[in-house]
Formats: sequence, C-alpha cells, structure tokens
Amino acid sequence: MSDQEATTYRQRHKPASEFATRNEYLENELKIMSFKRWGINLPGRDFGVEIEDWVPALAATIGKIVMVTAMVAAFAAQFGLSPEFIAENVRFELLIAGVLFVVLFSAILNPNSNLAGTHGPMIPLIPLIAAAGGHPLALGIMVGVFGILLSITKGGSKLVALTGEGVRGGLLIYLGAVGLISQIGKLKGWSLGLEEGPVGFMVIVTTIIVYAYLARVQKRWLAIPLCSAIAGIVALIMGAPFEFSTEPGLPHMSPFYWWGENTGWQLGWPDVNSFIAVIPFSILAVAMWSPDFLGHRVFQELNYPPQAKGVLMNVDDTMAVSSVRQIIGAGLGGGNLASSWGTYMIPAAIAKRPIPGGALLTGLLCVVAAVLGYPMDLAMWEPVLRVALIVGVFLPLMEAGMQMVKDTKSSQSAGICIFSCALVNPVFGWALTMLLDNFGLIGDKDRAKELSRNDKLIPVIAVIVCIGSLACVGQLPGIKALI
Repeated sequence: MSDQEATTYRQRHKPASEFATRNEYLENELKIMSFKRWGINLPGRDFGVEIEDWVPALAATIGKIVMVTAMVAAFAAQFGLSPEFIAENVRFELLIAGVLFVVLFSAILNPNSNLAGTHGPMIPLIPLIAAAGGHPLALGIMVGVFGILLSITKGGSKLVALTGEGVRGGLLIYLGAVGLISQIGKLKGWSLGLEEGPVGFMVIVTTIIVYAYLARVQKRWLAIPLCSAIAGIVALIMGAPFEFSTEPGLPHMSPFYWWGENTGWQLGWPDVNSFIAVIPFSILAVAMWSPDFLGHRVFQELNYPPQAKGVLMNVDDTMAVSSVRQIIGAGLGGGNLASSWGTYMIPAAIAKRPIPGGALLTGLLCVVAAVLGYPMDLAMWEPVLRVALIVGVFLPLMEAGMQMVKDTKSSQSAGICIFSCALVNPVFGWALTMLLDNFGLIGDKDRAKELSRNDKLIPVIAVIVCIGSLACVGQLPGIKALI
C-alpha cells in the first residue's frame, strides 16, 4: 500500500486556496476520498461539507416533497382519503427519510450508497395495485424483500455492467424526453385554469433562458434552487394565486395509528391475500430499479474525474439501503415506495460533490420542512414543482443520454431502446434492448463476443422476469392482466 493510500482524507485534504480554480479543488476532493463500507464515516475525518453541498440538498428536499406528495396522493385517491391525510403522511415520510436513513446510512454507515428516495415510475400503477386488492404495507414489505434478494446476489451491479453505452444512452434520452414533455404539459394545464394570462408560458421561457445561461457559465448545479425560485417569483408577479396552508407541527408517530381500522390509512393490517396480490407489482418495482440506479451512477461517471473511484455509488448497497428503508418506512406507516434519490444524485454529480456531505444537509432540511410545514407548500406549488423536476431531473437525463451516444453502433442501440420503451415502458425497453445488445444483434458485435455464456443468460432471465411481471399486471399492450 502506498503512502497516499495509507493516509486519511483529513491528512490528504488541501484548502481551496492552494488550487487555481474551484473546479480543481472539488475534483481533488473527489480523488482523495475513500469511504468505509458499512463502517463509521465522519465529517471532517472522512469527508468534507462544502457550500456546493447545499445545492443537491435543496434540490433533494424539493424533489422529496414533490414525489412523496404525488405517491401518497395517488394512494389516497384510490382509498378515499382526505388532503389532510396526504399532508400528514408526507410530513411523516420526511421525518423517516431525514432522521432514520439519509443521515444514518448515506452519510455515516455507507456513503457509497445513494439516498433512498421515491420510485416515481410506480405512481401510474397505484390504481392497478388498489384494484387488484393490494395493501400499501404489504406492497412496501414485498418490494423490500425482493430488493434485498437482488442486492445479496449482486444482481444489480451485474445488470449495470451488462448494459452497453448505447442502451444506457437511449434509456436516459427516453426517460428525459417523456418526463420533460409531461411536466411542461402539466404546467400548461395549470396555467390555462388561471385568469392571469400566459403564466405557464412565461415561466417556461424564463426557465429556458436561465438554464441556458447556467450551462454557458458551467453552473448547472445551481439549476434547481435558482430556476425554481425564479419560476415562483415570475408566477407571483404575473398574479398566480398562492397561499400557505400547512401549519407547523408533527405528524402521528405510531404505526398503530397509521394502520388502524378507523385511523390513518383506515385499512387495518394486511392479510395473506394482500401479500399475494402485490407480488407481481413488487417484482416489477424492483425490476425498474436497475435502469434507475444505472442512470444515477452514470451521472457520477460523466462528471467526476476518472480517479474518483472511491466515491462512486455502489448499486448493490444502494439497493440494500432502499430495501431496508422500504420495509421500515412502510411498517411505520409511510406511503412512500423507495428508489435511488434522483433529485439528489443528479445535481450532486453535476456539482462534483460526493454523497455524504449533502446527505447530512438533506436530512436537516427534510426535518425542518416537516416541522415547519410552510416549505412544503412552496415546494408543492405548481410552477416551483414542475420547474424543479424539469431542470433537476429530466433535462440532465436527456443531456447525459446524448453524451453516451457517440457513434453509429451506440446510436443504433439507443434508437432501438427508445422504440422499445415507447412500445411498453422503460423496463421492457431496457431489458429487451440489453438482450439484443449482449447477443450482438445490435450495437457493438465485438463486445458481445467477449461476454461469457453466463453473462448472456442474465439478460434472458431479465427479459423473462420483466415480461412476466408486466403480463401479470396487465401492462403489455392488448394483453389482459393474468391475475
């Protein structure tokens, strides 16, 4: 072991004044950090906290409120629960995330695991889950169990390794484009319901100008807080209505309240049939994790220097943390379905910051937002919410995907991936295109020849699992649900 490898981060750290630019300082910080896996990592000794860490922390907090609200509201609509229930459960989820998991796991115990966020692609499936007799607690537990199994077998990292650059690029472009169009459409729909003129149009135009300038001066890591703030100001100036409605306080903390017959979810505890009903949805949710986690690690690889191996996100450990967070969070009464936290990782990668520093700040902001209540109102206001998702998630996804499509071979894989995603959904598109790519039917044929028989068997299994799960829940076009 060299002297450099034997020293700690504290010994290798140099002040920013010794570097010619701030970017050089941040890249050096990434190079000298190496975290303990499932050990104790402390600020100052194993990592630093910089001003740039506030950007992913703010973005993550805004994104968390937005995504959990959408998830819980989708459940509440199916079970006839009130807006007060939604606000109370979102508050509870912010506390669960901030206190139990963001700080404990991603900042201290394993900074190579990304924060456990919200599984956005599952939101459209919630009506189907409820119609099939699914119970939120049973769903949460089963997702966690299947996720732990995938993590233990290291299936997540293997799937990442077998996904070629063209497939990765196509997947990211599709996710970015679809999300971007969706958010712009929702913002336009909100604006058309107002009497104050083209508020949505002006918000979007202003966002384009500000984002383009930030990209020009290489400050895109400021996009979420700055563009969201400007969007809110523009909307207020143009007369869009806004008011604070969520007062300071704490949610109910007992799982017996949340899983009562006449309180909380008003569903009681799940029975055996509830667990059976959610099995295909749980498999599908975990199958969706790999492309999601892959996209977040790609952002790090694109923005970090090549020597920054010690701070890259570990896909299997992130799956393990998301799974444990899912089981405990659901057991306590939360309505969130966990996944890798995109609104944290993407701006953190762009800002050239590792996971733990911003994780500490994110945990703090989540607790503050939950207790005060008023920040939740701001983050959930339409112009702020939509712009945060556009500039923080979907535009960067498209840009990263375009960067990965470098030649004719990768563009072929990317095109087929986008085509397959549009046919069914991103899980189907990713699995099918990965199979074709690894068998040399598209993309780089030389890469396919280097893969072993076992390597090629994994995409086959992935396709069978994905298509089987989609067929069970009625997500294949023209085919009725098998259960």
